[in-house]
Amino acid sequence: MQQTSAQFDAVIQGCKDIFLKKNTDYGTSWRILRIPSITDQLFIKASRIRGIETKGMHLVDEGIEPEFIGIVNYAIMGLIQMQLGTENDLDLSTARSEALYAQTVAQVKELMMRKNHDYGEAWRDMRVSSFTDMILVRLMRIKQIEDNEGATLVSEGIDANYMDIINYAIFALIKLNES
Repeated sequence: MQQTSAQFDAVIQGCKDIFLKKNTDYGTSWRILRIPSITDQLFIKASRIRGIETKGMHLVDEGIEPEFIGIVNYAIMGLIQMQLGTENDLDLSTARSEALYAQTVAQVKELMMRKNHDYGEAWRDMRVSSFTDMILVRLMRIKQIEDNEGATLVSEGIDANYMDIINYAIFALIKLNES
C-alpha cells in the first residue's frame, strides 16, 4: 500500500500543477459553477473517455489522460464548491485555492487508503475502461441525487460520490502510467 500512496501523490501532484496553472490563466472563474454544472462537466469528460475507449480513436488532439486529470480537478472543485457554496468568495487567492485543494486531496486520499486496505488493492486487477464505467455510474447517481434535491434514503451523498470519482480517475492514471 506504500506504493499506492506514493503513486497517488505523484498523480495528484501532476493534477495540482495543471490546476494551479489554469488558476493563473483563468483565476477562479470555476467558482461561479453550481454543483449540477460541475456534475455535467464531469459527465462530458467521462463520456469522451468512454467514446475514445469504444471507438479506439479520437479527432481532438488529446487522449484520455488529460480527461482523467480534468475529472480529478473538476471533482475537487465540486467538493470545494460544496464546502464554500457558490454565492460567496468567487475570487479566491492562489494561496487559498491551493490550500483548499490540498485539504480536499487529504480527505480523498484518507478515504482511498481506508478503502484500499479493506478491498486489498483489488483496483490493480481492474481495466481502465472499468474505471471509466464506475465514474459514469457515480455520475448517474449524483444526477439522481441532484434531481431529488439532495435527498437520499440510504445512499451516500454527492460528496462521497465525488470522492470515489477522484479515486477512480487517479487509479486509471496510475494504470495508464504503468503501461
